[in-house]
Amino acid sequence: MTIVLIGPPAAGKTRLGKRLAARLKVPFVDTDSRIVAAHGPIPAIFAEHGEPHFRAIEREIVAAALGEPGVVSLGGGAVIDRDTQADLADALVVLLTVSPEAIASRIGSGKRPLVTDVESWKRLVAARSDIYTALADYTADTSNRPIDTIVEEIAAWVEEGQR
Repeated sequence: MTIVLIGPPAAGKTRLGKRLAARLKVPFVDTDSRIVAAHGPIPAIFAEHGEPHFRAIEREIVAAALGEPGVVSLGGGAVIDRDTQADLADALVVLLTVSPEAIASRIGSGKRPLVTDVESWKRLVAARSDIYTALADYTADTSNRPIDTIVEEIAAWVEEGQR
């Protein structure tokens, strides 16, 4: 079984994904980490080769990761690829949402090439929100609740047969 975490940048997909995988006793894959390991920092890929090149790399890494059982965290924009959207039909998809107020302190690291401030984040989320919602089997807000509470809720949903 593959459980896929999707959502906007800074929603907590990696952090929550690691804990969810540990809780479910399954492997964890972060597709952005795999991209960095194979190709270098994501901002550098964007700067040197552009977004289309990055998305091609991302698609290849995402396709491989979705074939593995466990918890898979996708980069925020991975879902804009139609092939990835189709592949997600075979997975349990969890959408992590977060409020603009909560992400303000999370986006200052400079590691997100398409998000430089809260306003750019809001525009990006608005452009992708319909895709996120359409793909989601379960939604959890990460704005202000303890991460362990969210992990337990998602784990219960998975273990109870995704009602």
